Amino acid sequence: MKKVINTYATKFGDIEIEINKKSKSGVISTYANIQTTDNSPRHYTEIIKKIDEITEENYPNNTLISKTIKLSKKIFKTIAQAESKVHGKTLDELHFHEVGCADAVADIIGASYAYHLLKLDEEKIYALPVATGQGTVKTQHGILPIPAPAVLNILTDVPTIGGLENTELATPTGCAILVNITDEFVSSYPYLTKKKIGYGAGKKDLKVLNALRLVHAETTVEKDTITILETNIDTLTGEVLGNLYDKLLSEGARDVSIIPTMMKKNRPGHIVKVISRNSDAEHLVKIIMEETGTLGVRMIPTIHRGVATRENVYHEININDTLENIRFKIGYIDDKIIKCTPEYEDIKKIADKTNIPIKDLMNIVEQDYKRKLRSE
Repeated sequence: MKKVINTYATKFGDIEIEINKKSKSGVISTYANIQTTDNSPRHYTEIIKKIDEITEENYPNNTLISKTIKLSKKIFKTIAQAESKVHGKTLDELHFHEVGCADAVADIIGASYAYHLLKLDEEKIYALPVATGQGTVKTQHGILPIPAPAVLNILTDVPTIGGLENTELATPTGCAILVNITDEFVSSYPYLTKKKIGYGAGKKDLKVLNALRLVHAETTVEKDTITILETNIDTLTGEVLGNLYDKLLSEGARDVSIIPTMMKKNRPGHIVKVISRNSDAEHLVKIIMEETGTLGVRMIPTIHRGVATRENVYHEININDTLENIRFKIGYIDDKIIKCTPEYEDIKKIADKTNIPIKDLMNIVEQDYKRKLRSE
């Protein structure tokens, strides 16, 4: 963890990291004390470019880092869009000064790396309403009300409460991280069993417990809620539709289908169908309209879907005298495996190295994994 944070943050400023246990209101919590000093202020676009350069230089083929940086850039974009709206600047003009450039890099990349290291991207994340605090906060632009304008912009569609303290409890960085990893905001804890609880200490000592509480648990309620978005398109080229597909997935769509169809006056066209988190639906509608020029998108909200228990596992296999680790997507119903599929990207990398056709590799790997299951 420290190594990854240092690798990125030291390119933006000096950094010291100390992680230890600390008592907050009598509760033992983990305290990550990260002290940074910026070398110089940087524009948002410079930060993103530099992060990509560091990744290419230090972690060119690291899947975990690749996922970490993809999420980190989404978080940076969330902050940048919120700040640009406050200050009336474009993303190219915006620079990170309030949160601190090196500080933001350390916090965001550290949080994103931990999120993926713990495989929380394979879990459903719930969050309670955000306590913003109250009163005023001193900034480089003067004294501003709490919650700060950028925080309010980030939390536009998120339930919030003031909280019990007359101080700032929610920062732009913290809020941007939260909204990009949360699947659903709830007013109270959902039905959970087998809980594991952890506390992350805040810096301030307050009358109330200043700590982030994380609860990892299981639920026997196997259902999910989503929003389905649909629109009919008959004026776009295949290249534009392909770009739309990639953009929707990168902006948070859970799944995208583009289905050939016949439209009025016997014109060939396509149905664009998107499965979305409820919280992402409005954002994805905007993207569909901007990218396609369609004047309307059908929104079918809060669809309940039954979901199988899912997990990702690694399987080691010898291919051409080389041991390869391949991820498998496994689906269960009542402990019975109903799906067992190797990750396409892993198969493709091995196919490129070995010149074995992908369809043959898929068969070899699936059969090897099934033999392993039968022997257990």
